[in-house]
Amino acid sequence: LGPGRIHHCMRSVGAAEKALELMVKRGITREAFGKRIANLGKNPEVIAKARIEIESMRRMVLTAAKAMDELGNAEARVWVSAVKAMVPIRTCQIVDEAIQIHGGTGVSQWTPLARMYASQRTLRLADGPDEVHWFVVGRSEIASTEEAARDYNPKETFYAEKGSDSAAALSGP
Repeated sequence: LGPGRIHHCMRSVGAAEKALELMVKRGITREAFGKRIANLGKNPEVIAKARIEIESMRRMVLTAAKAMDELGNAEARVWVSAVKAMVPIRTCQIVDEAIQIHGGTGVSQWTPLARMYASQRTLRLADGPDEVHWFVVGRSEIASTEEAARDYNPKETFYAEKGSDSAAALSGP
């Protein structure tokens, strides 16, 4: 399943890239209130976040693929689950923002955006729903920290680092 999930995630990154391209093109070529849509309200921020998220997704997918190559499918399962959970969700959100900037045209057959959204939403269920993959990542994170957490006591650590003078000052008269 791992290689297939990586493949789906790579395609999702490509879909997000295409959605961003269409979002920016529409924003540049359409005007509202005498200004380009790309420059109105929060749209520059939406465009910037989409670019940053696409690059983040791309790096995570590459890291997961590298883990599969170097560690094998079983050892890379947490990375694979992480990208399988995160990438389709973020791609859906980027495609949705592109649809918003397009308005009604975004859900028409004139653009691939509605089809892209449906495809990404379906992918969130394929090979296990998001929650299964979040569970795998969360379980791994808990297991990797469990031993170190046994002695966790923030109050004791604070007083140990500050010394007894701080403890007396904080306790009051």
